[in-house]
Amino acid sequence: MAAKSIGPIRRKFAPWDDPSAKPLIRIENVSKNFGSFTAVNNVSLDIFEREFFALLGPSGCGKTTLMRMLAGFETPSSGSISIAGLDLAGIPPHKRPVNMMFQSYALFPHMTVEKNIAFGLEMEKLPKGEITARVEEMLKLVKLEGFALRKPHQLSGGQRQRVALARAIAKRPKVLLLDEPLGALDKKLREETQFELLDLQVALGMTFVIVTHDQDEAMTMADRIAVMDKGQFVQISRPAELYEQPVSKYVADFIGDINLIEGRVEKNDLGKIILGSDTTGGMIEASGESAVKNGDTAWFALRPEKVSISLSPPENPSVNTATGTVWDIGYVGDVSVYHVRLDGGGTMRASIANTRRIVERPISWEDKVFLTWAPDSGIVLTK
Repeated sequence: MAAKSIGPIRRKFAPWDDPSAKPLIRIENVSKNFGSFTAVNNVSLDIFEREFFALLGPSGCGKTTLMRMLAGFETPSSGSISIAGLDLAGIPPHKRPVNMMFQSYALFPHMTVEKNIAFGLEMEKLPKGEITARVEEMLKLVKLEGFALRKPHQLSGGQRQRVALARAIAKRPKVLLLDEPLGALDKKLREETQFELLDLQVALGMTFVIVTHDQDEAMTMADRIAVMDKGQFVQISRPAELYEQPVSKYVADFIGDINLIEGRVEKNDLGKIILGSDTTGGMIEASGESAVKNGDTAWFALRPEKVSISLSPPENPSVNTATGTVWDIGYVGDVSVYHVRLDGGGTMRASIANTRRIVERPISWEDKVFLTWAPDSGIVLTK
């Protein structure tokens, strides 16, 4: 029997849009100081039951510190954290309704797979029969039924990751915290495991909170993502909204590849914004609403896959056009990325899907090219 698609579940899941929905996790005005250094700076966040939530940002942005405060390994300097209405202040890690899967997996090397999974259950002194049944359930869930008697050194990296996951969910916590859980896996296995984690989270009906610096990982798995910088949330949105509607240059630049074209606002009227740009040597017409005023400096954020590249000039070369020379080409298999040095200075990138096998490139190094884009293909940013 074919597995049931999780598409309808994810498509309709949006409790944050329901004013009557109560969050499972509530973080209110939380800060964490280490001496004079502020790692987390007055953040507030609601995470809902059964949500797959990602804390995303570069090293040192505060995401791991925030997760450690959720787990109870760090104490907030100010503010409060609650789960299901229970204030976690003063509650030690082992008594919280959470479990944490560490980046290092932290498996006991002298124990078998089944003993590693059973460890937390034995610490809670559950009946032996219940422990055995739970371990068998976990082994089946992570597809390791034939590995129960092996020890960690006899497993591959992906298998050790599954054991750590099984141990973390065996206690059936309300919240599973995942700290860079896929960082030790190779690229292909990491991508496969992302979808397995997603399917598992839906099947368990559990709330997952993941910390990662890998934007692709967060975009693939999370219902919502909080982008962090310098201890604060910069934007909290669905993956598609982060990518298509970033609120700042920082978010636009951090999530995926981006062309940021500086310009001056010439006109803002009726959903049409006109920028004059020295970089492109012409006008940029953008669709959408913005609070920019005439004379303001702004940036047009444009994804490379939304840029067309051609050897022939467009019909109207004065609007949404840049000319330059192909400086470099990156072949990534499914796409080719063209780096173009513009006549007006600076560079732009255009990515083209390789829908056919490449025998000879129609556009090559040092070719003079024209870059064009539609008015609704980018967004105007002011910060």
